[in-house]
Amino acid sequence: MNKEKALILWFEAIGKQDTAIVGGKTASLGELTVKTAVPVPYGFATTANAYRYFMEKSGVNEKIAALLKTLTDVENNLLLRRISAQIRKEIIEAKMPEKLAEAIREAYNELGQKMKQPSPYVAVRSSATAEDLPDASFAGQQETYLNITGADAVIAMVKECYASTYTDRAVYYRTKQGYDHLAVALSAVIQMMVFSKAAGVMFTVNVATGDDSHIMIEGAWGLGEYIVQGTVTPDSYLIDKKTLAVDSKIIHEKKIKFVRMPSGGCEEKTVPADMVKTSVLTQQQLCELAKYALAIEKHYGCYMDIEWGIDERDDKIWILQARPETVWSNRKTTIPKVEKTIHNHNALVKGMPASPGIVTGKVRVINDPAKIDTFQTGEILVTEMTAPDWVPVMKKAKGIVTDAGGMTCHASIVSRELGIPCIVGTKSCGCAGTAAMKNDMIVTLDAAHGVVYAGDLSSEENKNGEKENPAYYVQESFPVTGTKIYMNLGDPDLAKKYGKLPCDGVGLMREEFIWTTYIHEHPLYMIAEGRAQEAVDKLAEGINKVCSAMAPRPVTLRFSDFKSSEYRSLKGGSNYEPHEPSALLGWRGASRYYDPKYIEAFKLEIKAVRKVREEYGLKNLHVMIPFCRSVEEARKVTEIMAAGGLRRSADFKIWLMAEIPANIILADQFNQFVDGYSIGSNDLTMLILGCDRDNDTISHIFDERNQAVKRAIQHLLQTAHQDGKTVSICGQAPSVYPDFTQFLIENGIDSISVNPDMVAQTKRNAAQIEQRIILNNALKMSKIK
Repeated sequence: MNKEKALILWFEAIGKQDTAIVGGKTASLGELTVKTAVPVPYGFATTANAYRYFMEKSGVNEKIAALLKTLTDVENNLLLRRISAQIRKEIIEAKMPEKLAEAIREAYNELGQKMKQPSPYVAVRSSATAEDLPDASFAGQQETYLNITGADAVIAMVKECYASTYTDRAVYYRTKQGYDHLAVALSAVIQMMVFSKAAGVMFTVNVATGDDSHIMIEGAWGLGEYIVQGTVTPDSYLIDKKTLAVDSKIIHEKKIKFVRMPSGGCEEKTVPADMVKTSVLTQQQLCELAKYALAIEKHYGCYMDIEWGIDERDDKIWILQARPETVWSNRKTTIPKVEKTIHNHNALVKGMPASPGIVTGKVRVINDPAKIDTFQTGEILVTEMTAPDWVPVMKKAKGIVTDAGGMTCHASIVSRELGIPCIVGTKSCGCAGTAAMKNDMIVTLDAAHGVVYAGDLSSEENKNGEKENPAYYVQESFPVTGTKIYMNLGDPDLAKKYGKLPCDGVGLMREEFIWTTYIHEHPLYMIAEGRAQEAVDKLAEGINKVCSAMAPRPVTLRFSDFKSSEYRSLKGGSNYEPHEPSALLGWRGASRYYDPKYIEAFKLEIKAVRKVREEYGLKNLHVMIPFCRSVEEARKVTEIMAAGGLRRSADFKIWLMAEIPANIILADQFNQFVDGYSIGSNDLTMLILGCDRDNDTISHIFDERNQAVKRAIQHLLQTAHQDGKTVSICGQAPSVYPDFTQFLIENGIDSISVNPDMVAQTKRNAAQIEQRIILNNALKMSKIK
């Protein structure tokens, strides 16, 4: 069966490798159904091909494209709402092509036969092909429709799912992330409805701290929607992974619940008085859920975010959904415990610490979504609960406080992703934030402990004009290391924040983030539009933010390394990008820079670098050439750079990404064109082992610590150092494996560039390793004497 051309696929035919066909949510359901023993409700899904078939056959695509052209500014909320609503209306009112309608009808009837029900109740959920990935959770971007019965109703809900691709929040999110709206496809999941008497969410990591020794479980009465929405503050449990003991249990008041109606649809009901403060889960149920969570985590090999429900008919526990957790999976570290607390101050509000951090700011209470536009950047948002439509405002907030919600509500998830301190569930903890806090009050939000204090408790100004209270932080001095510890950085807006870390500079600044964050358009498209200088200015602006924040420490900018598929997602990109069978090994990096089809775009990057160095006077900026396949390519690219005014000198260095075996084998020849190398351990490992790092089937083979990879690195270090060239590393390995860091330092690496969350730890590790080396050398010398 050709899955890519299918209109309908059953869970039994789907695995996690099918994300592009059915989206992450559906692919995960299929993976769980086929490859694990956890109980998953039966179901099927329409495919991405079905979505495109509907869009094309119904003629909706052309109407959407025309409407999107009129959306000139997504920050204009009124315009965004109007255009998005028009697009959704066009989709919902379009006629479902008969071929697709019949396929859905037949599958629905077959599902009824499997369930032994002539017209089964189902949940219809959307699953976007860019949703539920480890690096992009798209929190709440698409919709779910519950307790639907009848084939015609299911077909109508599939169209509703398709329309949810163009909610205000989804359109805003895609625009800001640089996704092509028309390139996104959506799968609709049609799944047996679990008549949940209780439901909830669980994580295989404590999402408040990153502690992975426990499973965090949250639950409430009825369906789980009220937990995600933050309407109800759920019971919260922490289960020890080794012993399955309940180490923590917090029972909240749960006065309302969201339940299915016998005739279809759902409604809110009052929880009986004797159940309001009763634990949703028994000891036995907690143990069963924890075992399912451990099995799912073991199968996926990463932290997991799992939804569950308990059927009222037989008390059976069902796993409704599972996807990789999106915040701590990427950080790979925990927030250290803050031992010091603030004493003798007026505590206004207490709640659950959902996203750690301590900030001081002005309160803005918003109880009416219609007043959301009154919020000003840098204020502390206080509200009953956020919703996906609030994300643009949340990104402007300095901190967030909500009346309701738990660790897995919308406010918690988004604030953790954005790195914004957040306290939730204040009403359940005795005093609602919206009642205790007034507009324009100055408060200090301690989201490390879940307390909001009246007044500005900061005690001293720092050099950037921001206030900090030394009592909030454990002040730590870091040793000087012979091995430079650099930082990898993407988003320029985070440079000021991370510039305070004890790093020696930025070893890898990814230029792609500037294109997707500030520009959103293909460089050749901008040139064709006569806006080349605009591209240069915006690119220089993003680079300038990082160089200014880090000065005088060095910043190494890696020239653009988009794959053709990624370039194509930028506005106008489809006019200039080929469709490659393997973009990862295709037209990328240095191979673009001298190509007649792209050279003019590369010259814009050169001009932006010159502008930062010469006009802004930031001489701490250096550059790196990625994915350079041959010595001849290195020569061509450096000649183009020299012609554009970028020549190697005492204060301007050109680095080469060492990520292809040719870079290692011919390092003695590459040396003449560069000042040093930065090992890209991800691609280097992939190409040495012949292992596609994006292929889950063989992911167990991918290991940067493989002896072949280590020998390649040793060869590069020796060859580079012979000609006085420096060697760094900017791949994931040093951030993940301390033993790999030891190997690098023992073999004389000059610098190590890690993710911001690992700078401090790597600095400490490097100091200890260097001390051991010195001690061992001294012992050897004493024995010789």
